[in-house]
Amino acid sequence: MILDSIGVGLMGSTTPVFDIALQYCRELYSSVAVSSVYGRPGMKLSPTLAAFTNGVATHSMDFDDTWHPATHPSGAVLPALLAASQMLPPSTKPNGLDFLLAFNVGLEVQGRLMHFSTEAHNIPKRFHPPSVVGTMGSAAATAKLLSLSMTQCAHALGIAASLAGAPMANAATQAKPLHIGNATRLGFEAALLAARGMEANPVILDDIPGCSGFSAFYSVYQPKPLSTPSDHHEFLLEKQDIAFKRFPAHLGMHWVVDAALSVRNLFINYAGSFSPSLIRTIVLKIPVSKYINRPFPSSEHQARHSFQFNACTALLDGEVGLSSFTESSIHRQELRELLDKVVVEHPEDNVANFDKMYGEVALLLHSGDVLTGKCDTFYGHWRKPLSRESLLKKFRSNASHVLPEEKVETIITMVDNLENMSDSSQLACSL
Repeated sequence: MILDSIGVGLMGSTTPVFDIALQYCRELYSSVAVSSVYGRPGMKLSPTLAAFTNGVATHSMDFDDTWHPATHPSGAVLPALLAASQMLPPSTKPNGLDFLLAFNVGLEVQGRLMHFSTEAHNIPKRFHPPSVVGTMGSAAATAKLLSLSMTQCAHALGIAASLAGAPMANAATQAKPLHIGNATRLGFEAALLAARGMEANPVILDDIPGCSGFSAFYSVYQPKPLSTPSDHHEFLLEKQDIAFKRFPAHLGMHWVVDAALSVRNLFINYAGSFSPSLIRTIVLKIPVSKYINRPFPSSEHQARHSFQFNACTALLDGEVGLSSFTESSIHRQELRELLDKVVVEHPEDNVANFDKMYGEVALLLHSGDVLTGKCDTFYGHWRKPLSRESLLKKFRSNASHVLPEEKVETIITMVDNLENMSDSSQLACSL
């Protein structure tokens, strides 16, 4: 997860939205610049702004990991930890095991909070989850790395709750990556404020009738007490794996792309080649989710959140990748002609839940024949995880856009041996 998150962050440092965030930080803020920026060797920012900028990079192409219940866990935590590790004085630098434990704490808090709500199990409609649980996870992770007391940790979470939340209406815009940038930055700031003595409601995570705490973000929220961690504590990651994306788009797109590629192969066997003129109608059977149902996307961010665009791109090109979301690719006439043929259906058994949904693509041909492809579990889902070989291929592809091959391989080695590092800030310094 750490390697993949760094890779998508490095790739994200090539995007326009990252440049906007970076320029914003450089021009409007000044402080002790000690923390590294993805894809900008030699450049340093103040710790919280480095976390913000790197968080924006991580989510700028919607290429980062996804958990269930639905959120993007790594991008909200890792940039804050990387920046914090460089902020601490040499005598108190966290080692690799400290870093890994803080990372796991940040993920654990996100997962536990989402498991307290049945609403959180489905594709979101109100708040973008990383802006809510991600902010809390960042606060918990940095509080752990900074060795805050139990009381300070409680205040850090209380402060973070007041800094959390962003609406789903900004999905498929350049503002969406700000949700991750703000989550990792504001959680970090909450921990720093708590370390300096700021207080907040220490029971913010409790469900207190008549005075909403964290329950303000979820209509159904039933927190449960946790047992005191012991040597035998089982982290959620041991029971719930992570989904890694093969191409930079919303996770839901991976189901329809694999279904489209399946039916495309059937069509080529049927007709000898892919000939769109033989297709009368393309039927997509997808769950109901308004923000990823976009018939004619006009920008790269809308395209990354469009069932129709991703299915038709897979049909037309036989793949979906980085180049699929360029202006020239989005506005191709032959793609528009395919989009015109799309009809969407919402079967009752296809629920908006990353653990239960499926994608189905049917081609209704002018001949009267019907060809169908269906995907229940795409390659990269936690039920069919990417191999280490595939993860390394993705990382090398992403990181090589901004770093020389030698440095790319150095980062792989450092992440592989993170638990043996005496100074975890070395990882951040290598970026």
